[in-house]
Amino acid sequence: MTRFTLIAATALVGLTGSAAMAQDAGAMAMLKTADGQDAGHVRISEGWNGTLFQAELKGLSPGWHSFHVHEVGSCEDGFDAAGDHYAPDGNGHGLTAEDGPHAGDLPNIYVNDNGEAKADFYSRRLSVAGEKAPLMDDDGSAIVIHENPDSYQTDADAGGRVACGVVSQTK
Repeated sequence: MTRFTLIAATALVGLTGSAAMAQDAGAMAMLKTADGQDAGHVRISEGWNGTLFQAELKGLSPGWHSFHVHEVGSCEDGFDAAGDHYAPDGNGHGLTAEDGPHAGDLPNIYVNDNGEAKADFYSRRLSVAGEKAPLMDDDGSAIVIHENPDSYQTDADAGGRVACGVVSQTK
């Protein structure tokens, strides 16, 4: 019985070794508002079959806001340098739209009356540095928060960009 347990444990380690390596990939985005104020941070951890986003935000206007991964790791030019929503596979926009979603489409966030929000999202469409829609591709990625909630349809209708943070790999 002891021998069987040892063999089973060895087989399990062999099967999960690559998954454990994927879990070690991590990133962080420190967000700023358009006037340079601290808007909080987003911790990003790659799991076995997707990526976990853990947002702790502040200094935002109360209400619903869209929360997206954008295609370029830059927050210059009023956040326009971040480009469009991250869509490496070329599919359309919108979590509920027929042609969507982009890899960078994530659920809306709700900011309380104190200008703070905490949210956790898990996306199977993204990776930190893996093969599936990597955030850490040649030009990086950015987290962008818009002034309005996303419609989840083809036209996001999210309004202006109110906070941005470049995604930086941490592990």
